Amino acid sequence: MVKSSRPRQATQSARLLLIPMCLMRYAAAANPNPSPPTFQKDVLPILQAHCQGCHRPGESAPMPLFNYAEVRPWAKAIKNAAITRKMPPWFAEPGYGKFSNDPRLTDAEIGTLVGWANQGALQGDLRDTPSPLIFQNGWAIQPDIVVQMPKPVSVPAAGAINYKYVLVKANFSTDLWIAASEMRPGNPKVLHHGKVWVRPPGSRWMEKAAPGESYEYETQEDVIGRNLLTEGNEIVGKFNPGLNSQRYDIEGAAVFIPKGSDLVFELHYTPAGAATTDASKLGLTLAKTRPSARYYYAVALATYNLRIPPRAANEEVVSEATVETPIKLASVQPHMHLRGKDYELRLLYPTGKSETVFKGKYDFNWQLGYTFAKPIELPKGTRIVGVAHFDNSANNPFNPDSSQDVRWGPQNWNEMNNGFLGLILDEKTPPDAVLRRSGPSAPSVVGRLLETLGLASQ
Repeated sequence: MVKSSRPRQATQSARLLLIPMCLMRYAAAANPNPSPPTFQKDVLPILQAHCQGCHRPGESAPMPLFNYAEVRPWAKAIKNAAITRKMPPWFAEPGYGKFSNDPRLTDAEIGTLVGWANQGALQGDLRDTPSPLIFQNGWAIQPDIVVQMPKPVSVPAAGAINYKYVLVKANFSTDLWIAASEMRPGNPKVLHHGKVWVRPPGSRWMEKAAPGESYEYETQEDVIGRNLLTEGNEIVGKFNPGLNSQRYDIEGAAVFIPKGSDLVFELHYTPAGAATTDASKLGLTLAKTRPSARYYYAVALATYNLRIPPRAANEEVVSEATVETPIKLASVQPHMHLRGKDYELRLLYPTGKSETVFKGKYDFNWQLGYTFAKPIELPKGTRIVGVAHFDNSANNPFNPDSSQDVRWGPQNWNEMNNGFLGLILDEKTPPDAVLRRSGPSAPSVVGRLLETLGLASQ
C-alpha cells in the first residue's frame, strides 16, 4: 500500500463547525495594537520558531515558509491551521507529562497569525526582518561527521518494497561520544522512515554483507543474520515524518560509538509512481567534553505477538518492560502503522505509586518524538507499560482492510506496537542489561469475546 505523504485531514463539516468557535477564542488576542501585524516584524519570527524546521526543502512539510512571497498565498490556510491547532503537529494530551520540544503556538502567537490574515496579510518594512535561520546544506544540526550510503538504492515505481539494510564502513578511528544526530533522506519522496544502527566490533549482524549493497530479510536472511542488542548494536539516528534531528546531550549524556564500529542503514521505502533512487546520510555532532552519562535509544516496548481482530474499533495492545538497574527516562516515541489510534506510557514504581507520563493520539503521517522537560528517575523494579489502541474498523479511512486478522509485520498493512525510549544510564552499565521485557500483548475484552463467539475471523 502506498502511504499518502499528506497529514490526516479533518472532514469539511468538522472544520466549518470548529473554525468559528476558535476564531471567537482568539479574537481578543488578535491585533491588540492599532496597527495591523506585518509579515516581516510579527509573522516571520513565529514561522522561524515553530514551522521552518519542517517547512523547508527536503523535509516532510509540503511547502517552504521562509519569505513573504512563499507565505502570502497560504495566509488563510495558516490562520485556519493555527486556530484549530492542526499545525504545528503535536499529539500529547495536556496533563500527562511536560516536554521540552513542545512546538505549540501560544494564544498570543495564534492571535498574531489571525490578525495578520484578517487585516490584509501585509508584508511590512524589510528593516524589521529578523536574522534568518541557517540550515547549512539542509542540516538542522551542525554535523562534525557526515556518513552517506556509498551507492544509491533503486526504488521501483510501484508495488510493495521490503525493508532494506545497507552496511556502511564508517572507519571510526577512535571512540566517539555523540551529542546530536540527524538522518537525512537522499530522496524524501520515497523514504518513509529509517534508522541508523551502530554495529560495533565483534557484532555478527550483517557480517556477510558487502558494504554499500542493500539486503532484505525476506530473501536474504542468511546474509543479514540477527540484530542482537547483546552484541552492542544500537540506534544512533532516526528519520520519521515530523522527527528531524535528535539531541542526546541531556544532563551531560551522549551516545557512545566504539572505535572501529560500522553503521547499518535500515530503510523503509514507499513507491512514488516513478522509478527512482535514494542515498541517505547521517550527520553526527560530537560532544564537546567527555560525558558524565550514556544516552541509550532503546527498542524497549515491542509487542511482537500482537493480534488485532477484524473490525475491532478500539483494540488494546499492551507491552511492558521492567527496569533492572536505576536509569532516567528522557524521551518516548510511539510507532504503529495505519491502524494506530493512540498511545499511553505508564510507570508503575516499586513503591506502588503509578503515573501516566505520556498520553496522546497517534498519526502515522507525523511520527513525533516527545522529550521530557526533566528526565524521570526510574528505580530498579519500575515497570514501564505501553498501552496502544488500534482501529481496525471500516470507520478508519486509512485502514487497508477491516476484514483482516492483523499481526505484527513490517509493511504498512501489517501492524507494530513499538515504544522507543531514550534512556540515560551510567556509562559503565551495559545497555542490554538495563531492561527486561516482562509483559506480552494483552488482547482487549472485546477481542477475546469475539474470538470466543467465533466471530473474530468472519
